[in-house]
Parts: sequence; C-alpha cells; structure tokens
Amino acid sequence: MKVKSFLIFMIVAIVSSLSIGFSQTKGSKVVIKGSTTVLPIAQKALEAFYEKTKVVISLSGTGSGDGIKSLIDGSCDIANSSREMKKEEWDMAKSKGEKIKEVAIAYDMIVPIVHPSNPVKNLSMAQLKAIYEGAITNWSQVGGNNERIVVISRDSSSGTFEVWESKVMKKSEVRKDALLQASNGAIVSVVSKNKRAIGYVGYGYLDDRVKALTVNGAEPTIPNGKSGAYPIARKLYMYVNEVKIKPEAQAFIDFILSKEGQQIVKEAGFIPLTD
Repeated sequence: MKVKSFLIFMIVAIVSSLSIGFSQTKGSKVVIKGSTTVLPIAQKALEAFYEKTKVVISLSGTGSGDGIKSLIDGSCDIANSSREMKKEEWDMAKSKGEKIKEVAIAYDMIVPIVHPSNPVKNLSMAQLKAIYEGAITNWSQVGGNNERIVVISRDSSSGTFEVWESKVMKKSEVRKDALLQASNGAIVSVVSKNKRAIGYVGYGYLDDRVKALTVNGAEPTIPNGKSGAYPIARKLYMYVNEVKIKPEAQAFIDFILSKEGQQIVKEAGFIPLTD
C-alpha cells in the first residue's frame, strides 16, 4: 500500500514538473507579426537571440496593417511595420486602453525593379507615377523597347504599398490591371520571370534575379538612403504594447537596437540606425 501511494506521489510530482517546464517554455514564447519587409531582419536577429537566450520566438510576415491590428487586439507581442502607425490605428489602441510604443529599428529604401534584360536604367519620380497610374503604358515611352509595361504592385494592406502610394503616387490610384502581390519576395519572383514587368521592393530584397533602377539619377545605396539623396527612403519599425510587453519581447527589442543587432540589420541588407 505504501509502495502504491509512493508511486502515485511520484507520478503526480513528475506531471507537475512537466507542467511547470511547459509553462515556463510557453511563457517565454514571443509572437511577432507584420511587415514582410522587416521579416529578414527579424529572422536573422531571432536566430542570434535564441542562441543567447533560448527564448522561443514565433515570426510571421502578414503585412504591416495586420501586425499592428494583432498587437492592438493582443494576439502578438511585437508588430513589425514598414510604415508609421496611422491616426486611426493610434485611436483604436487608445479606445481599448492600450499604450503602444513605436521603436525605429532601421532605414530602408523602396526600389523599382525590372527584368535584367530591360535596357531602362533610370526613371524619374514623375515617370514612376505615370507608369503606375497608367499614363505611360509602353517601355518605349521611357527609353526602353517597344513593349507593353506590365505593372506589379503590392496589395493595399502592405506598408510598402502605403509608402509607395504616399511618396510616388501622391495618393493617385494604381492602374486597375496592376498585378498585386502579397510580399516583396513574390514581386521579385514575378519580375524575374517577365521581361516587360516593373515592380518595387524593399532594399533588402534586391538580388541578381532582377535589376534595380536608379530614381531621379540617385542609386539605391546605403549612403544615399541615409542622406536622403535617394527619394524613396523610410524607417522600419517594431511596435509594442508598452504596458503589457513581456520581458523577453523587450529583451529582443533591446537586442535589435544593440551594436550586435544593428550589425545584423546591415547583414540582412538594410541600413542600420547608426554606423
């Protein structure tokens, strides 16, 4: 009888121990949602952060707007965003009693891209606007081949789209037949396979599958991005709930802003806040 009681006690103790261990692991998990532009930075940073802390981080690229919405409703700890929060988003957070904090983590440039075989090398801001609203429809109108331009754009939930809309389109509508893509990576993939296409992506997504265009004669380089010489530059953000933030989430933010974290920003192909 004593043996049976002892075994029952041991089983309860083991189950309790497993429950505590699971609870601690679950409690240390940080959920990050939002911008696909910020995704490469967050991915590289969380890998290095895990090596140091063993904190589990769930990361998904769902778009800046969705990330901010998720932060406000409490379903994520950090919202990645490639744009500033809108007034209505701040108002929504305030109406729910949530105190949101904005943290700039890097600089970025939005770069127009074409197929490597396209002879066009430079477009002005006015030409980009005209192409995307449909006033210019053939590459020959901007020094290219006599071919119809296929316009590739981000969907409206994207922070990259909203910055493009603000800086390039000046609130004009993108042409109705534009092919909308859900991520930077998708745009690179589509443009790399279509000789007539034009798209735009965050600086960190440039690779040899596509050709980056200069804008107003300015190359998309880190010095030009920092100085403002490149005309389509922006900051990248992580938003947190200042009152409800988990210690592990705050530690990850601090890591991103550290010297090591900013080096990761650079390695990911973006522009660090400081040299």
